[in-house]
Amino acid sequence: MTELIQVKKENHIAYITMNRPDKLNALSEELATELNIAIKDADQDPNVKVMILSGAGRSFCAGGDIGSFQQIHSVADMLNHMQEVVQIQNTIQNAQKYIISAVHGYAAGAGFSVALATDFIVAHRDAKFAISFNHIGLIPDLGLVKKLSEVVPPHLAKEWISSAKEVSAEEGFQRGFVNKLAEGDVIKEATDFAQFIISGPPIANPFVKYLVNHAHELTNETNQMLESTMQALLFQTKDHKEGIRAFFEKRKPDFKGE
Repeated sequence: MTELIQVKKENHIAYITMNRPDKLNALSEELATELNIAIKDADQDPNVKVMILSGAGRSFCAGGDIGSFQQIHSVADMLNHMQEVVQIQNTIQNAQKYIISAVHGYAAGAGFSVALATDFIVAHRDAKFAISFNHIGLIPDLGLVKKLSEVVPPHLAKEWISSAKEVSAEEGFQRGFVNKLAEGDVIKEATDFAQFIISGPPIANPFVKYLVNHAHELTNETNQMLESTMQALLFQTKDHKEGIRAFFEKRKPDFKGE
C-alpha cells in the first residue's frame, strides 16, 4: 500500500508530500494524521531548517474527502472528524520551523486552508485556490475564514466564500498571500525560495514566526515585553556574536543555531 505521506530530507530541507494522487490528495482523516506526524517529526529534527509541503500528481490538495462524508451519520461523528482534521492547522502554526507550501494545480477547500496556514506560499502561475464549500452547503473549515479574513478585506472574504470563488495564483500574488509565482518546477522554485531561511539564524526565526502568528491577539505592552525578552535571549547566542563579526568583516554570517 502506498504511503499517504512521503518525506525526503536533504540539504536542511524536509520535503513533505501528500501522496494520494488518485484522489487529488483529498484530505482524509488518515492523511491528516500522517501529515501531523510528519510535520512534528521534521520540526524536531535538528538537521531540518525548513519544510516544503506539496502534493503528488496533478494538484496540491483538492480539499476534504467528500466520499468519506457518507460514513458520517451524526453531529457527534462530524465533530470527531473535524477535531482530527483541524489539528493540521494547529500543527503547522505551532511548528517552530518555517513551512512553505509549494502549490500546483488546485488548492481547493481544505487544501486552501492548509496552504494559508503555512508560513509562505510558492505557487505555480497556473495554480488555483478554490473556495468551494458553498457548492455543498457548508462553510470553510480548518481556519480558512479566519486566515482569509487576515489576508483580504472582510467584504472581499465574504464575496469569495459565498460565490465559491476560484482565485488565480496571480491574484493571490497581487493580494499578498502568495509569496512567489513559479514559472517552472514549483518544488525547485520553493527550494530556491527557502535558501534565505536556511542561511538565516535558526534560533531567531521561531521567535519571528511566533510574534507574527500571534500579533493580532497581543497588546502593545505584551508584544513589547515578549520582544524585549526574546531579544535579551538572542543577544547571548553565538549566532548573534557571529552576525556582529560578519558585519565588521563585511561577509555573510555563518549561523550555527547556537
